[in-house]
Amino acid sequence: MSTVAESPNYTLISSDCHAGGNMKAYEEYLSPSYREAFAEWRGGYTNPFRDLQDDGRSRNWDDERRNGDLDAEGVAAEISFPNTVPPFFPTGALITYPATDRADYERRLEGIRTHNRWLVDWCAAFPERRCGLPQVFLNDLDDTITDLQWAANQGFRSFMLPAVPPDSGMPGLYDPVYDRLWAVCRDLDLVVTQHGGSGNPNYGDAPAATLMYLLEVPFFAHRNLSHLIMSGVFDRFPELKYVMTEQGVAWVLEDLRRMDGYHRQMSSGRVGELGFPADLVLPDKPSEFFDRNVWIGASFPSPSEAEAIRKVGVHKVMWGSDYPHHEGTFPYNREHLRRSFSDWDEADLRGSSPTTPSRCTGSTQRPWLRWSPASDRRLPRWRRRWTRRTSPATPSARRSHGRSGVTSNRRRAHWQEHSCRLGPGQLVMPKRCRPKASMALPRMSL
Repeated sequence: MSTVAESPNYTLISSDCHAGGNMKAYEEYLSPSYREAFAEWRGGYTNPFRDLQDDGRSRNWDDERRNGDLDAEGVAAEISFPNTVPPFFPTGALITYPATDRADYERRLEGIRTHNRWLVDWCAAFPERRCGLPQVFLNDLDDTITDLQWAANQGFRSFMLPAVPPDSGMPGLYDPVYDRLWAVCRDLDLVVTQHGGSGNPNYGDAPAATLMYLLEVPFFAHRNLSHLIMSGVFDRFPELKYVMTEQGVAWVLEDLRRMDGYHRQMSSGRVGELGFPADLVLPDKPSEFFDRNVWIGASFPSPSEAEAIRKVGVHKVMWGSDYPHHEGTFPYNREHLRRSFSDWDEADLRGSSPTTPSRCTGSTQRPWLRWSPASDRRLPRWRRRWTRRTSPATPSARRSHGRSGVTSNRRRAHWQEHSCRLGPGQLVMPKRCRPKASMALPRMSL
């Protein structure tokens, strides 16, 4: 295996970016049987998002503009969540309440499948820098499993799992009904990824409904962690890898403390007045399952969140820019990094030791990168396989095509060329110059 010289700069890999096609592009990927219905739906649709109405919307699909933006900010690779509105959806896929009847479900299912087909070609155009996450629904597990098998055959190594609203009529993720889903994820070696924003109940049409959504969206995102850990999902399926993105970091500490406390009390058979059978008591502490099975995608972390990263564990957290969202760090990545990480040690900034066993990938390389020396071999396994520019005809051909040494060399060259022009010492700001939390950060020339 060829070796790569240790770069003096940091290579930024964003664990949280967003992309999607426009309506014209999606129309090309629709199943023919839905094109007439799509034309009717599109004729009456009005996009509710301001950032998808102005000139900035093309950042979601315009290769030249997007790559130029990311290169200018030193971001060499990205994990890409959906952003634009898919066919037949009332709003963005990340925040939409699940379909409530079969007809609406089938139309929306075609919508996310259209996006997933578009995503194959979008990622294949720049395999050295894009890792897309296909979408699935949980309304019908037969459809879910079919879509996961398709995703694996296309070379994807992760997918976006929706959260379950408490009033949706679907079982919570703690229900054993999903065990056949977790078994498929294990067998296909698919990383389970959830993005904040979904899982809230229907608040109705009250004037404060949107405000209630905003206030409670963290709770309905965070609760998935306790659902999966405390119900024993990671005990029954220890190979599962689970990522929580754009949901903050500091909250994990309190949640794990509380779960460990309940686990300790449950070992005696009771928590206060509540009795629990022995088969509900996990063999290990919840915090130990977290360390084995869970990773965090930390989007635009503040200085206090950066401090929480060190307490949770640097090896468990990935940095994300949230490009192209307005609340993200673009176009101030460097300023953001200096503000949040100026007091970090070099070793922590570059991540865990290269020889640390990676419980996420099963290899002896780093499990997840936020910023570290460019090296193809340090990509997670699910990312390394996503390396094709074309789409060979058969699944086996697609898998083998993705391991091309030519593409690996291309990726290494790309990451070296586009590593962030911040090297050791350049994140450090004199204490008297560090911005206050409320200070607006001007663009800096580096």
